[in-house]
Amino acid sequence: MKNLVQDTNYYKYNNHGLMLIYSKLLKLSCFLCLYAQHFSFAKDQNASSQGGEIIRVLKPGVVDYQTDRYLLRLRAWGVGFPKRDQPGYNEAISFTEKHLIGTDTLVDIKREFDQENLKVADINLPLSSTTFSKLAISEGIGWHLEKETSRYGYFVMAELKAKRRNLGIWAANYNYQSTNILPNIAPSSPLLPKIMGGSNVLPTIRYWVTSFGKIHRPSCSFYERGRGELSSRPTGVDCRICGGAKR
Repeated sequence: MKNLVQDTNYYKYNNHGLMLIYSKLLKLSCFLCLYAQHFSFAKDQNASSQGGEIIRVLKPGVVDYQTDRYLLRLRAWGVGFPKRDQPGYNEAISFTEKHLIGTDTLVDIKREFDQENLKVADINLPLSSTTFSKLAISEGIGWHLEKETSRYGYFVMAELKAKRRNLGIWAANYNYQSTNILPNIAPSSPLLPKIMGGSNVLPTIRYWVTSFGKIHRPSCSFYERGRGELSSRPTGVDCRICGGAKR
């Protein structure tokens, strides 16, 4: 009889321990389910679902992104492209269509809405370790929007390499900066017409000469940055990136 009581107490003790362990496992399971639901919802809010497909290209870097639940209009983060009336526009629209139209891809939302009410996103390229923005910058299809990315290192290096190789827009000898990046700065009035008695003959290129004597072309990212002056016949050291006056 004594042994039977001891066995019964032992069973009750062990059964109570198992119930405690089961209760803790149940709580942990509920916590993990809630966390998974929250993480899945956050991904859905950022439009990073596997079912997303780019169905339409509106202009270089601007696309319609269709998910299972909604349609988003996105702009590629950190990269600027030529406008319709500028050199390189056709190449930029063809580049966007080639790499994005009809592709299933993930996007990383960087900004909810820009000035044109577009979501700004870094668009990953399928079967590639790079992104659309980085590839466009590295091939000279577009330029790096430094203010938007806070001088993101990968984009900075990609643009420097494209300039050195004189790719795409960097071979056009067109001042995209004055029409896109610095729209509120009025260009300096040329001195040559005053010297020539009001003639309409103007210099084709006005170089930026820094206070240290470094010469930059209009297409250079250092053009009109820091202290310096504009000159149609500069003297000094040519920039190694844009070539300066000797390019």
